[in-house]
Amino acid sequence: MTLQLNVGLNTERDWLKELDIQSVGLYRSEIPFMMRERLPTEDEQVELYTQILEQFRAGTVVMRTLDVGGDKPLPYLPMSEENPFLGWRGIRLTLDHPEIFLVQIRAMLRAAVGRNNLHILLPMITSADEVDEAARMVKQAYHEVAEESNGHDRTQLVPPKLGVMIEVPAMVYHMHTIVDKVDFFSVGSNDLTQYMLAVDRNNQRVAALYDAFHPAVLHALQQIIHRANELDKPVSVCGELAGEPGGALLLLAMGYRTLSMNSYNIDRIRWIIRHVKAADLDAMLAKALQARSPQEVRKIVTMTLEEAGLGGFVRAGG
Repeated sequence: MTLQLNVGLNTERDWLKELDIQSVGLYRSEIPFMMRERLPTEDEQVELYTQILEQFRAGTVVMRTLDVGGDKPLPYLPMSEENPFLGWRGIRLTLDHPEIFLVQIRAMLRAAVGRNNLHILLPMITSADEVDEAARMVKQAYHEVAEESNGHDRTQLVPPKLGVMIEVPAMVYHMHTIVDKVDFFSVGSNDLTQYMLAVDRNNQRVAALYDAFHPAVLHALQQIIHRANELDKPVSVCGELAGEPGGALLLLAMGYRTLSMNSYNIDRIRWIIRHVKAADLDAMLAKALQARSPQEVRKIVTMTLEEAGLGGFVRAGG
């Protein structure tokens, strides 16, 4: 098992060293954009990305391209939509603004010169056409930065690995159409759950219906890893489910071996993984996939944790 970090702004060295984590599974590049009153310049972005790439030089850093819209608006790019979660967000916005997308990719690549640890992740992908267009612009930016670099640096600029977030249900059934353009997949369980269940998790009237333990979501997650294995592509999970004790067990049972989560979840997930038996998880998953409700799934998972002597993680609110 490989545990990785989800990070946005807080990347100070001291507390990260204590976690003993080598790689970032999700760098939320939109957070610095949201903290400003204007778009950050290319040079400002280079400074931000250089810090994180250097800090995790021994591992890899998966940088998600600008993922705004929905519940993450930019104050200087006003958007008014009746259904923002189904609207202009993620890759849809940046492909409509290639000048923003290209500047960000160029900044990532400039920061990666001399460091072979940059992976680029595309959010909110719905179609192969979006991947084709984004991959074309990444290639364009790569050639531009390589051309601008001096002879010494040019040899140290390697093409970044390109990945796609699986969070729109359409892509669960469409992964084979983009396999020739991508190097890895990353499951965004938060939005996948939201779109699978047609629930706005920020809407208090229906928020109770939002539950990543819904059996339909589990079936989708299992299908994703089966398809990824068939396509011979690495796949990780970077949504909140990966940082929950029960969620981590379910993902582990399905075959996921790379989980990315917030820093405060690392130690407990690491402890749980070290104290469970794979044979016990197989039975748990089989029962969970046959369950009729998220509540039934939670009972099954809780029982597995209790039998492993790990019930305290659930009782403590895990």
